[in-house]
Parts: sequence; C-alpha cells; structure tokens
Amino acid sequence: MLRQRLGRLALVSSFLVAVLVIVLPGLTRAQTARNFRLTWNVEKTTPTSTEIAGRIANESRLEAFDVYLTVEALDEKGKILARGLTHVSPLIRPFASEPFVAKVPVVPGIASYRVLVSSFRFGLGNMQNP
Repeated sequence: MLRQRLGRLALVSSFLVAVLVIVLPGLTRAQTARNFRLTWNVEKTTPTSTEIAGRIANESRLEAFDVYLTVEALDEKGKILARGLTHVSPLIRPFASEPFVAKVPVVPGIASYRVLVSSFRFGLGNMQNP
C-alpha cells in the first residue's frame, strides 16, 4: 500500500514538473513591448519643455516591472530632435494600466512626437516556496 502511494506520488510529481517545463517558458518567451498599449496627448508646452501625458496598459498575463518610456520629438522627416525619459511604475499588474507624464525639451523644428516603451521586464510576481 505504501509502495502504491509512493508510485502515485512520483507519477503526479513527474507530471507537474513536465507541465511547468512546458508552460512557464511559453509564458515568458513571447512577451515583448507589443504587450503594452499606449495612449497619450500633448498636454502643455512651455518655452523650455513639452509635457506628454497618457496611460500605458499591460496586456500581458505577466506582471511588468520597472517600466520606462521614451518620448521622442520628431521633425517632418522623422529625425529625432529631442528625447525625454520617464519611469512609469515599479509594477504594472496583468491587464492593468498606469498613468504617465514625460517632458521633452522644446527645440526648433518639432513636427510630431512618438512614445515608446524603452525598458521593462516581465515576471511572475511573488512566487514563493512554502
């Protein structure tokens, strides 16, 4: 009887390990900046800077840590004239969003702006062993 229980336990343990080996890499492998959705507007411009405000949504099944955005001021040909970098949040939960504000220096010739996710990492959060 004890032998049967140990055999079942070994079988179940092997199955769980196999599931983790197959599933976990699939969760993290395809996570890219495309897993974020950005919406933004030019809020105000002073003589020295332009303020871009918006929201970033994490459309991934994983938590996003240390999310940074880069705002680029572009000329008519798409050449980058100025940049601003902002830290959005230390953590954006799956399917949640966070507001952001970034400032870009004002320089002559700006025709448009572009907002990009410049840095982040995905993780599984607080997975702890008992």
